[in-house]
Amino acid sequence: MLGGLGAACYRHRWLTVVIWVAGVACLITLWLQFGAAADNSFTGSDPGQALLNEHFAAQSGDTLTLAIRSEEQITAPGIQKRVTRALAPFRAAPHVTGVSKLNVAADGHIGYVSVQFNIQGSDIPGSEATALINDARAASGNGVTFSLGGDVVDLAETPYGGPSNGIGVGAAAIVLLIAFGSLLAMGLPIATALLGIGSGLSLIALLGHVFPAPSFSPIVAALIGLGVGVDYALFIVTRFRSELQAGAQAEQAVVTAMRTAGRAVLTAGTTVVIGMLGLLVLRQTLLNGVAIAAAATVAMTVLASLTLLPALLGFTGLRLARPSRLNTFLGRRVFRGARTPARSAEKKMHPAERWARVVQGHPVLAAVLAAAVIVILAAPALSIKLSMPDESAQARGTMGYASYATMAQGFGPGFDAPLIVAAKVTPADGAALDSLRVSIQGTPGIAEVTPPVISRDGQAALMIAYPTTGEQDAATNALVNRLEDTVLPRSGLTAYLTGPNAANVSFTNLIGERLPLLIGVVVALSLVLLLVVFRSVVIAVKAALMNLLSVCAAYGVLTAVTQWGWLGHVFGFPEKMPVTTWVPVFLFVILFGLSMDYEVFLLSKIREEYDRLGDSSLAVGRGLAATARVISAAAAIMVVVFLSFDLTPDVSVKQIGLGLAAAVLVDATVVRLVLVPAVMELLGKANWWLPGWLDRLLPAAPARRAEALGADEPPAVTSAGTR
Repeated sequence: MLGGLGAACYRHRWLTVVIWVAGVACLITLWLQFGAAADNSFTGSDPGQALLNEHFAAQSGDTLTLAIRSEEQITAPGIQKRVTRALAPFRAAPHVTGVSKLNVAADGHIGYVSVQFNIQGSDIPGSEATALINDARAASGNGVTFSLGGDVVDLAETPYGGPSNGIGVGAAAIVLLIAFGSLLAMGLPIATALLGIGSGLSLIALLGHVFPAPSFSPIVAALIGLGVGVDYALFIVTRFRSELQAGAQAEQAVVTAMRTAGRAVLTAGTTVVIGMLGLLVLRQTLLNGVAIAAAATVAMTVLASLTLLPALLGFTGLRLARPSRLNTFLGRRVFRGARTPARSAEKKMHPAERWARVVQGHPVLAAVLAAAVIVILAAPALSIKLSMPDESAQARGTMGYASYATMAQGFGPGFDAPLIVAAKVTPADGAALDSLRVSIQGTPGIAEVTPPVISRDGQAALMIAYPTTGEQDAATNALVNRLEDTVLPRSGLTAYLTGPNAANVSFTNLIGERLPLLIGVVVALSLVLLLVVFRSVVIAVKAALMNLLSVCAAYGVLTAVTQWGWLGHVFGFPEKMPVTTWVPVFLFVILFGLSMDYEVFLLSKIREEYDRLGDSSLAVGRGLAATARVISAAAAIMVVVFLSFDLTPDVSVKQIGLGLAAAVLVDATVVRLVLVPAVMELLGKANWWLPGWLDRLLPAAPARRAEALGADEPPAVTSAGTR
């Protein structure tokens, strides 16, 4: 089927390219006209927030904090006048419903006012937030500093995106140029990936009306799409060139490349999509949005690789088979001439094949050493702590961090983690409400509780509790759970803990509860897919286990760098911090799919050689030799693309990039070059074991032997390769 699809796209290449370009242009136009706005709220369904929205409409939006640091006492008349003048632009801002009274710390040099909005932070225009930041900067000077803090400020100062996408494309191009030694061969994967990403990002914006997605979704989806899109095209172009060098005409080379490498791309891409859609089992609105966004982008890059790329190859003809001048300039001949007999390449064993023989000669030692390396890398994950990042994680020099540092010095770290208590009340509940405030105030870990504020209709009450510890402190999470599980239920009132900080703790709890289900669903679906493709229980289970090892190694590296601070500044982390709550979930679903890319590509070639030779040990060596160069290039592309995440200002996106890069590096070296050949040597023919009853249950197996021998068959196309 894939061979026929490739042939059709090759023969109708002009039509295929026009359809792709026109389709992407239409999608981008629809995106610009009708794209949905980002939604950065992870709160989900929150009855406490709903109560505030109903009875405290003016206080239902986000709140910003204007921190004030003065060399003189803030209560001095001159300073009071400056504060009053500084607050004038805030009182007049479009969505501001009120500015609180001035609160002064015990030392008299630090104070703050709260700026209340009537809309959520995600709905506040960026221009309005930027204007308020500029107003605070303009008011500073002569011994008084005004700094504005809050989620809106953080997003305005450090927006998602930045130069990472462009740098990722440039880095991928350099790696491809070194690997292929040809500008033409380099351009094909890049062009294919970019068109696939363009269509995917457009779909993200349009699907956002149904599946709201946070602001970081496009950058994460784009960088994942770039990594897999370039890799998938790289796999197919490599096989195409190999077929040309063996003497096949261009169209026949496309057909064979699509039947072999194309099938591996389809399997790998499907696994990535399955992994991303696994997030749906968490039943969290915004995670659903991210899952759909990334899955759509990966799906479009796979579609581009299987349709657009064969068409583009049709324009190259036999030119990709010829050694390029760049190869000579670089001092090496990456590819042999197009008409060199295939048998001559076998006279000299490939370095990767020699390496496989070394590993297969000492399989137990190799497996033990590889496992030890992975265990050492994964060990720090045993102490992993999860939390949402607060403003202490913002880059030094930003106003958000300045506001946090000022408030932490004057009022303690817990000021950055207020807990909002919303309660349904009646006129007769005054005593119960006071009792609830006393109970909260007496809870260990609470620094202060504000007096209750009753809504105008008398049906709801609002209090704010300030912890003694910061938002990222594990003690704050324990405090939230204690209040929700013990204190509030005993009050006799219908009371809720709400606000961003309580919601973050609830989200962390949800991840802990549903993560095992997520892992089980993704692994099970991937096993079924691998069983169908490779017709082997052992291969499917081995692939799943090795992918899990790569994920564990990524968790360990991430914990050591971000939480322990090892080389943290090198990767752009301003200080030690917990791992962001949702990052391990994303890493699992993304890495499980990406690790499968190399596994599928390697095993497809090994299976092809095994069907041709009937010798498992020899097939492993030949398969590793045939795929080592392309897997190394693909891994290098992935690593540099994912490390470009670290150029974004958001620490959570940095963590994703670091974890992905670490896992891909481990997967392409320790796992694929050592663990896979060692384990397959130990298992021997058991690698291909499949019970008869299971074989009958699975869909009909593809004709592997025909595919394996495809390169040696007489070319089906006898006309010129540039037809």
